[in-house]
Amino acid sequence: MSTAQRFLLDVPDSWEPVDLGGEELARTRAQALASTDDAFERARIDDMFRQGREVTVSARRHGALLAACTATMYTEGLFMAYGMVFAVDTSEGEELALPVLSAGLGVSSANGVAPRDRVVTSATVPHVGTVVRVTGTEVTRLTGDVDVKLLTMHTMMPVPGSTADFLVVTLASPNLPLRHEVYDLFDAITCTFRFVTDDGVQVSPEGSEGVAA
Repeated sequence: MSTAQRFLLDVPDSWEPVDLGGEELARTRAQALASTDDAFERARIDDMFRQGREVTVSARRHGALLAACTATMYTEGLFMAYGMVFAVDTSEGEELALPVLSAGLGVSSANGVAPRDRVVTSATVPHVGTVVRVTGTEVTRLTGDVDVKLLTMHTMMPVPGSTADFLVVTLASPNLPLRHEVYDLFDAITCTFRFVTDDGVQVSPEGSEGVAA
């Protein structure tokens, strides 16, 4: 039986676990729109905020355990990103092998096809160990006729003491030109993930208890 009862994930201070349709998002959207008079740029900003709302609605519909987001204006422009954690059970008899875990991840929801830049690999999360990771530029269906592209990173965290349960940390951003910076940020966030017991004691990759979180 696993001693892990909870998980912790650190996100930047500018990320908030808020409803993307709330007041904070509205203020950020107004600030972003006020920063430019260019009609094309204003349309792009509106599209990005609509994407944000749809991503969060989808996360909640699929039972996300955690959902956080950021919509931050920098001098270089608007940066948006989303982070979610999902609980997933493998079917009876399946193993937590890389092909099984990655088969359904990193596939574009708009057409069911894996993007050309999809990469399935392993990564090291300090408090978890070696895990499966899938990255790629996914096409996501927002409405019946509107698709958007998102940089995505999915990282699978096997639950200590279980052979059938794992958590998926999913991070996404529509800021495609910032590909390398976005993936570096996503990796840094994911590497803070750790399992803890009810009383806050960190569970090591081997399943033994470590220091209090």
